[in-house]
Amino acid sequence: MGSVALTAVPSSADPIPRAPGHRLVDDYTGSPATARPVPGDAPEQHPYLASNGRSGMHADGAGSGTYPYSGPLGRNPGVTSEKMAALGGECVTVTFDSGGRLLTVCGSIKGFELKLLDPRTLDTLAAYDLGQRPSTVEAISRLDWTRIFKDTSGGAYFYLDHEDRVVLGDPRQHILRIAHERKPDGTWRFRVEDDWDLTDRLPHDCAGLGRPSPKGECDPVTSVMPDWDGRIWWVTRQGRIGTVDPDTDNVRSIRLKGEEIQNSFSVAEDGVSIVSDHALYHFRAGEDGTPEALWRQTYDRGTGTKPGSLSQGSGTTPDLLGEDHVAITDNADDRMHVLVYRRGADVPDAERLLCKVPVFGSGESTTDNSLISHGNSLIVENNYGYENPMSLTFGRSVVGGVTRIDIRADGSGCDTVWESKERSPSTVPKLSTANGLVYLYTKEPERLGVDAWYLTALDFRTGRTRWKKLTGTGALYDSNWAPVTIGPDGTAYVGVLGGLVAVRDGDASS
Repeated sequence: MGSVALTAVPSSADPIPRAPGHRLVDDYTGSPATARPVPGDAPEQHPYLASNGRSGMHADGAGSGTYPYSGPLGRNPGVTSEKMAALGGECVTVTFDSGGRLLTVCGSIKGFELKLLDPRTLDTLAAYDLGQRPSTVEAISRLDWTRIFKDTSGGAYFYLDHEDRVVLGDPRQHILRIAHERKPDGTWRFRVEDDWDLTDRLPHDCAGLGRPSPKGECDPVTSVMPDWDGRIWWVTRQGRIGTVDPDTDNVRSIRLKGEEIQNSFSVAEDGVSIVSDHALYHFRAGEDGTPEALWRQTYDRGTGTKPGSLSQGSGTTPDLLGEDHVAITDNADDRMHVLVYRRGADVPDAERLLCKVPVFGSGESTTDNSLISHGNSLIVENNYGYENPMSLTFGRSVVGGVTRIDIRADGSGCDTVWESKERSPSTVPKLSTANGLVYLYTKEPERLGVDAWYLTALDFRTGRTRWKKLTGTGALYDSNWAPVTIGPDGTAYVGVLGGLVAVRDGDASS
């Protein structure tokens, strides 16, 4: 396991350009909110992850999508942005080191890059080239751009561990553990501490710049997460599940034949929850590290892939609620359902499903984003109609909808608490438990054809829209499946096709 150091010269500010029309739409609507913390226990802190709120796309090991610190309240909010590449540059997962600096992976036509960013200016402090994803080469050679937009591999899902190191599956089917450090001259660099090659476990006849149309099979790594013993778990698009023991370099794996895994997964002390396009699983590692299923529960996967889904199946990373429940959505044809299961290993299969709640309108419901979970509450958004960035040009939008569902205190079922009509086309929503606001990234239909994107805050308790702040106009401000992320300093970040957007209170810059 060699150690490799890479450096980058800090970049200067380069805002994402706005398309014409931003003066024709509202810059801000609503009024500032007053912070009202939401009571309830936070997910248990994972011993091998950075502190809750800093560690990954879904904020913690349980996949809750919640932050223990406040995001913007809408008090004179300002917007800054940073263009990350000449073509593209969307920053997907955003994490924060112990000093508050951003660690993110940004993807473009050129390839994926791991970046260390200044949290205020968004300047690049260091960068590490992860390489080109096979799907990008295929998209260019076949002129089929959907291959890029429907690919979640290559480092889009990564986590920050308890020692501020990034762990990811790169486009080469390697798992990397990467540290960052300040050099004597004050600049920053990345250092690859560990490199585990999985190509002896995975089909790896993958498209590359010199081989655009291979004949064999390629199965890229979708996501990685650690379990409570420090093993690194990994999953692939074609249903392979494995572990790496960082102490011994031992690799073990299984395959779910005929099933795909398009989402990330969640971990708690009792095991690892993974959803495929056919079923929800709860795993643990055997004595030699081989994944062993504690239970498997099928769900209604529908008869096809809906517009707004990446695959025929659940679009959610499982949410682990406390010690007893796990929640996902299905892909039922008429109306999607929020499903809550009892997750104990000794629960009979016939009693595992606690509730099945239909959401959104008939014939127009799907999601490919994780639920928000806090206490006994779940929040789901409707992505029906979002296929790719071209779906929403010329002032178009999706049918929309956001719903909160609560598990009854006596565990007898679930109830719908509120419904919002806000349209959040493809963004992973988040909740600040410190201020009680749910953050979306929204776009309304616009009769003049202006594509205007807003950071939008809802009241967690009522579903009422509190305020909206314009971030930008045009396709470069489309979030395209990236999350809202709340930083420790109160800034809300959104990865967009052009790079990264930041919204914070009291900053008049734009």
